[in-house]
Parts: sequence; C-alpha cells; structure tokens
Amino acid sequence: MTNEIETFLRAHPGIEWIDAFMFDVNGLARGKRVPVAELRQVYAAGVQFSACAALLDTRGLGHGAAGLGTQDGDPDGNGWPIPETLRRVPWALRPTGQVQLELRDVTNNDPLWWDPRAILADVVSRCRADGIYPTVACELEFYLIDPHRDPHAPLAPAASPLTGRTPRAAANLSLTALDEYAVFLAALQEAALAQNIPASSAVAEYGVGQFEINLQHLPDPVKAADHAALLRRLVKGVAQVQGMEATFMPKPFPDQPGNGFHIHVSITDAAGTNRFGAPGGDELLRHAIAGMQAFTLDSLAIFAPHFNAHRRYQSVFVPRTLDWGYNNRSVAFRIPVADATARRIEHRVAGADASPHLVMAVVLAAIHHGITQKLAASEPVTSRVQGVLPPFAAGLLHSLDRLEQSASLSRYIPERYLRAYAELKRSEYAALMERVLPCELDFYL
Repeated sequence: MTNEIETFLRAHPGIEWIDAFMFDVNGLARGKRVPVAELRQVYAAGVQFSACAALLDTRGLGHGAAGLGTQDGDPDGNGWPIPETLRRVPWALRPTGQVQLELRDVTNNDPLWWDPRAILADVVSRCRADGIYPTVACELEFYLIDPHRDPHAPLAPAASPLTGRTPRAAANLSLTALDEYAVFLAALQEAALAQNIPASSAVAEYGVGQFEINLQHLPDPVKAADHAALLRRLVKGVAQVQGMEATFMPKPFPDQPGNGFHIHVSITDAAGTNRFGAPGGDELLRHAIAGMQAFTLDSLAIFAPHFNAHRRYQSVFVPRTLDWGYNNRSVAFRIPVADATARRIEHRVAGADASPHLVMAVVLAAIHHGITQKLAASEPVTSRVQGVLPPFAAGLLHSLDRLEQSASLSRYIPERYLRAYAELKRSEYAALMERVLPCELDFYL
C-alpha cells in the first residue's frame, strides 16, 4: 500500500493530520488522530487503541459487555488500514485526511469477533459460497436542525441558508427546498467525490428540514455498508461547518416522519445477471422475502437499536408489520417498479442510526435463509397496510430478549455476539433511565 500513501501525499501536500478509525456497533467512528508524519508507520504497523472500541455505547462509554474492557484488562486491538480508504476530509478546519481501519487481535492478527464489519464479511462469504451474490444500495434519511437548542424546548429545524428563515412546512420532493439548501448539498456532493463515496440523488423528504441521500448499487455489501457509515460521518461534518447540525436519530420530532435506513438488494449469478429478473426469478424473490419475514422480529433490536428508534414505527410510510408488496411504501419489503435487470427488494425496516454493517448482515442472512430453505412468503398486499401480519415487537427491551434468544439468527451471527450486543444495549437503556426526563416533570411533578 506504499503507492497509495505516496499518491495521496503528492495530491495533498498540505495535509497535517490523519483520522484513523473503525466503525463501532452503532456505526460511529472510533479511533485516533495522528500527525501525517506518522502515516507510513500506521500502514506498516497499524494503530493501537482499546479493542473494546467496537462495543461502546453511543456516548463512547463501555459497559463491560462480554467482559470486554473490564474482565480482560482492556487490552489494545490493532487497527490495520483498509486499502483504498485513504482520503481527504474536505470539511475539516485544518487540512486532514482519513483512513478506515479493520481492528484486529494484537497477538494473532485475526479479526475481532465483535467487529460488525467482520460479522458482515462472514455472512457475505456464506452467501457467495452458496451461489448467492448480493448487489445492494443504501438510502439514508436525516434532518438538518438548529444546533443552538434549549434542552427543555423541542428541537427546531435549521434555518434556510438562502433565506435565513426556519422552515415551517413540509417540502416533500420540493426542488425549491433543494435550492434553499443548495450550498450544503453541493458541499455534500463534493465531499462524497473526494472520499469516493458513490452518492447519487438528493431528495427533500416528508419531514420539515428532512432530506434523503441515495448511494449507488454495489456488488460488494461490505463496501456498501462502509459507504453508508462514511456518509453519515460526512453529512454531520459538512452540516457542522455550515452552522447546522444533522441528525440521523430515527424520531427526533414527535409530529414528523422518522429517519429510515433502506437497503435495496438484488441477487445475481456469478456473471452478474440479476436472478430476480431471470426465469424463475419470481419464486426466488418470494423465497428471499420469506426469509426476511422469518428473521425480522428476531432482528428488530438491530434495526431499531435504541430507545428512540422504536418511536419511528409510529410514522407515516414506516412499516409496522411483516407485509410486502409491489410499489407500496407502507410495507416492510417493497418491490419497486423496475425492469428485469434492476428487479430488487427494498428493505424498509431499519432506522437511520442503526449500524449499517449489522443491518446489512441481518438482511443478507435472512435472504440466504429464505432461499436455501425455500421458504414461502405471504401473499403481497395491494393497499395501505392495516395490520395484516403480526406487528413488530413493542419496545427495545422486548426486542433485545428476542434477539438474544434467536436460534435462527445465531446460525449466522455468533451467539456470543448476540448476547454481548443485548447486554450493551440493556446497559445503555438503564443509563438513560437513570435520568429524569423533562417530560416526566410535566406528567408527575
């Protein structure tokens, strides 16, 4: 990877710092900022930091899940640079680059079993071994909000950079809204190009100040999940330097739509031909959907990993049941209108703050299970869903219990990881419940 370093330094001679990081269980970047003079050493020997970094809560605090960071003495892991991820950080206040890491065991150099990226890579390998080649694309929704907020007052949308006024009405599919935030969206596109993130269209969504960014289809699900996590980091960084804050919180506003993380997935053969659009493709597609239906309730704690995330299922056009259908946004698994070469399933269950790597791993595991077991899907719904199939689990704690006890899911994601994940999320929930929430004073004072 010496050529990668030299090419980067020649192209960006003013770089002062390198952000070296991996993505944790929440899809958040964890790592170190090192002087650019140490870049060659990073590539030669890696970057060492706490191995439990992959299993921290959203605040960056460890809870000793599976004994990591507590009973093991909090040992270091070694972060090895992932090829072709050395890029410039266009939004940084000082000239900065970044490189994505794969955190490994310092003694044997094996991937850590609790690294979400390694879990996804294992599922992808299992799919390909059985002739199932996924091609995927991700969509992420977010709100732009005012960073100057009163902790006792509701959030407010960010003011329009063009007019200086705070938007008060939804602007779904509005080109005017895109014009008002054109400087921000242009900066996003420029940053995505600089970081080789294949962002495509930008859409003004149903919520006030809500947008969606689409990523292009890729035959490499691990790289696609990397791009989704990198895009969240990019959106937040660009928003901050422009005097706004971006949030992927699934339900930041009680009266507005939630933020979703949608995955479009098709299955190809080894030559890249879409099997969903080939002869026999409809049966294969139904098997894949049946696998998703079989796994969803066990996986809700992955798709909705935090207390707030379960509020999103009260929103418009957010699935609440296991139904599927053609060209229908009220279902969990939507088949968009497309020709045979682009026939795909849109998985619409996950919230935008979920780990892209874990969500992708669960979705692909479900597809593998459905196809290999030849499961039968329900009949598609043709109208707005009114609770046709069993509804989603009620709340985070119930979902964590189901995740931890799932015999089906543990055939793809190690049982010890499911236990550690549930332990971490319960501890994070308990820490949240230790605080007196402002609304409690209105209800109970």
